[in-house]
Amino acid sequence: MEQLDLLRYVVETLEQLTLRYAVVGSFASGAYGEPRFTQDIDIVFELPASQITGFCQRFAGPEFYLSEAAVRQAVQRHGQFNVIHPSSGNKIDFILNRQDAWGRSQITRRQAVELFPDRCGFLASPEDVILGKMLYYREGGSEKHLRDITGVLRICGETVDREYVAQYAKQLGLTEIWDAILGRLA
Repeated sequence: MEQLDLLRYVVETLEQLTLRYAVVGSFASGAYGEPRFTQDIDIVFELPASQITGFCQRFAGPEFYLSEAAVRQAVQRHGQFNVIHPSSGNKIDFILNRQDAWGRSQITRRQAVELFPDRCGFLASPEDVILGKMLYYREGGSEKHLRDITGVLRICGETVDREYVAQYAKQLGLTEIWDAILGRLA
């Protein structure tokens, strides 16, 4: 299963289960900015405990590898887990939606975008992709996240709500990173 086929399957599954989600990470930054190869697809979503079993059934073996115990733990802790398609090596990282103001805003502000010629799906807004990439940068220090952010800002330009980004950057302790990114663009 190619990466885009896996994404299609995941989007269709989440929508059939009526779960709110947003594609984030490098896939989303590439949609708004400069595309680049990514090893996996990151999805922020809401998964009520009552829907864990039904969700896991959609990713049953041997076609998929998914630990139901890991899903239950992630839901309980608002963490993350992954689904692997073993025959292709493709992976989806599912991230439970944060339970803070930004987490609620991120899922509410998601945008319907044409992911495939015949299907739309939800991406996090450009602003929320930028904030997420700043969090990834703070965690790991990888320059690729800063390049992704710069690409989104260059391509989307003035349509990016920089006040929104600055507000949540302050709340999330990312102001120094945000200021450095703006300095790079100047």
